[in-house]
Amino acid sequence: MDYLEMFVEIIFGFVALFLVTKVLGKTQITQITAFDFISALVLGELVGNALYDDEVGIAKIAFAVILWGILIYLTEMITQKFKGTRSLLEGSPSLVIHEGKIMKQQLKKNKLDINQLQHLLRTKDVFSIKDVQFAVLETDGTISVLKTSDKQTPTKKDLNLPLSAVSLSSIFISDGEVLWDNLKESGFDESWLKTELRNQNISRVDQVLMAEYTPGEQLFVMPY
Repeated sequence: MDYLEMFVEIIFGFVALFLVTKVLGKTQITQITAFDFISALVLGELVGNALYDDEVGIAKIAFAVILWGILIYLTEMITQKFKGTRSLLEGSPSLVIHEGKIMKQQLKKNKLDINQLQHLLRTKDVFSIKDVQFAVLETDGTISVLKTSDKQTPTKKDLNLPLSAVSLSSIFISDGEVLWDNLKESGFDESWLKTELRNQNISRVDQVLMAEYTPGEQLFVMPY
């Protein structure tokens, strides 16, 4: 394959993918689902392999891109026309925190652990799980959060606090296991933790789904 032929095929592949993206709509980019992600990979692979295969010309590249584009478009049309197919083809949102309580089964279903949940919450400027009333894991992997009423807007007291006093919360127990590093870094020991749990009528660590500590506040414990 000479450079001129490769140049023409690259330009054609670029234009073809651009047109397919425009036809399929902005949701392919801004609200990518697992199916959309696979579609994007396949489209890129089809064009990429075709560009470096001497036996594949523009006609075959066009056929592959157009056929795959049609299949994606038909899938989008099916999900719009028949609501029952949406959960299968696009997935459905999952309520991972309900009225301040972590829905463990939903976390397990979505292969999400406490640390990953914390990371997603921090992207929404939430640094403590106890500040969340409801949290929904969307089909594109992002999270939507409704904070508790006293945390929805910052108060004058909150604004006057130093950052270290606002955001430094630590998980001491996750899925029934003590995170010893977090406990020691915060200046506490096993004896303190057991006392805190007993004060909340919890006798064993394995009874705790999650325990979070925020400086100046009581240990926040969420049992199974």
